[in-house]
Order: sequence, then structure tokens, then C-alpha cells
Amino acid sequence: MRLQSISNPRDGEAALSKPAPIVERVTLAPAGAAEPLAEPVRRRVVVGKSARSILPPPETGLETVFNADERTRIVSTDLAPWKLICALEIDAPWGMFVGTGWFVGPRTLITAGHCVFDRKQMGGWAREITVTPGRDRDRKPFGSFKATRFSSVDPWIEKQDADFDVAAIHLDAAPFAGSDVFRVGALPDAELMDYMVNISGFPASPGDGTELYWAKNRIRAVTPRRIFYDVDTSGGQSGGPAYIYPDENSHPIVVGIHAYGEGGTPASMGLRVNSAPRIIPEVVEQIEAWLASDAAGGA
Repeated sequence: MRLQSISNPRDGEAALSKPAPIVERVTLAPAGAAEPLAEPVRRRVVVGKSARSILPPPETGLETVFNADERTRIVSTDLAPWKLICALEIDAPWGMFVGTGWFVGPRTLITAGHCVFDRKQMGGWAREITVTPGRDRDRKPFGSFKATRFSSVDPWIEKQDADFDVAAIHLDAAPFAGSDVFRVGALPDAELMDYMVNISGFPASPGDGTELYWAKNRIRAVTPRRIFYDVDTSGGQSGGPAYIYPDENSHPIVVGIHAYGEGGTPASMGLRVNSAPRIIPEVVEQIEAWLASDAAGGA
């Protein structure tokens, strides 16, 4: 099949009438402050699709922690590959959300489709996304960038097809060189099953979308368009890279876009696993088209 890119209307899309449920989060006063902040900060977490119609809290959401949480917090976020992974603050018609994205080109990020467009959770297209590479709480080693241009593919926009939950965020600035960014790879089934998969992102819990976490484990199963693994994640890590290292000296290669947890795994598989839409040749072709468009100065 051939994918078609669809970009957001530049003047935004009108909000739908029914608001999404809210996950409330209280921001505590900084250390040494006399009083806590007077008002709670209302944040939402974009999560993968489920049979349930409500937006669950991140600790019980679709992106799943299995038994003991094996994620490691990354603090050297100014180093590769961590600097290429970005905290996303998503301003959408139904409120503020958090997610994750990663650089695939000097001005192009890849994320989950539901981080830029989701009718049921966000009320349509995001209006603006603040991108912060390598964020670690209040430390922003590369600054932050405002983005208002986003693209996804027709199976996601038209049908919210979980197998094509992929999108691009287009920046006007180029904080990294093309030689620094993530590579992507459409690998065959047998080769994928040989690798440990790494998942990195900015969960809402812990960290409130401001701390980078990482974990890895074996790929448990593959289908033609999805990769399944029992790597711990939670809400907010949607859009993060699922990447491998072909050898200890190689550049990381992204093989999927993390987007779903146990609730998004078909019951027929009989596995407790999280999953990623797979990088397949059609997705590689679309990413190349987005890169070419951004290199030419458009989206």
C-alpha cells in the first residue's frame, strides 16, 4: 500500500463539543518555597487506544508497567542518543497533554499519530507543541522549540488505525545535524526477534513529563505491522523510539514508534506486552518524504 501524508490545518481545527476526561496533577512548590502553588495543574496523558472510552490515569493506563518497574531515569540528557529524545507539551482543543518525540532529521521529529491528532482524547489536531530535546526537569540543555506544523498518514487520520499510529512534527529550527539523528530501519521478522529493544520517553508518572526514562528487553512477538515487547512504560511515553543496536559500536536504529500497552495487545496473542507500530517500508518512504519537504523549507 502507499501512504498519503495529511497535515494539520494551519489555522487549527475547531474543538469538538464533548471534553475529554482529565487526569489531575498537583505541581508542588519548588524546594525552599514558602508555600505550595495555589492552583493544581491540570494535565492529560495521551494514551493508546482501548476498548474503554475513558482516559485512564497513567499508572493504570494502557502503557503498562509489568510487575517491578525496571525503568532507569536518564540524567545525562545532553549526550547521544538521549539528546535526540524530546519531551512534548501538547496544546490541543481539549487541553494540555504530554508525549514523546525523537529527531529523525535536523528539523523533523517522529512521534505517535495520537500525539498530534486524536478526535476522542484531544478534540482533533494539536494547536501547538512545545518540543524540548533532552529535558531533565527544569534543565533544558538545547532549549525548547514551538511547533505548529504536523503531519500524519491517512490510515491514522481517517480511521485511527493503530498499525499506522505515526506522525511528524516539523520545526523551523535545526538543533542537530543530520549526522546526529536517529536512523530508521524496516527489518525482517527473524532479524527483529534476535534483538533487545530499547524504549525511551517522558512518562507522566514518574516525572510529570519532564524526566527521561529508559528500559530494554527482548522483542516477544512481531506481526506484519506491529512489534510487541515486555518493556515497562507508562502514559506520556507514547511516540518514543523503539530502537535496537545492531552491534555495540553502531548507531541506534529505530524499528518502531512506541504507542500501546497491554490493553492494545490482541487477546489472541496470550501475552502481557506493550507494542509499537512497526517501521515498515511504506513508513520509511513516508519519513523520507517528510525529511525532503522539511529540507526544502515546507511541510
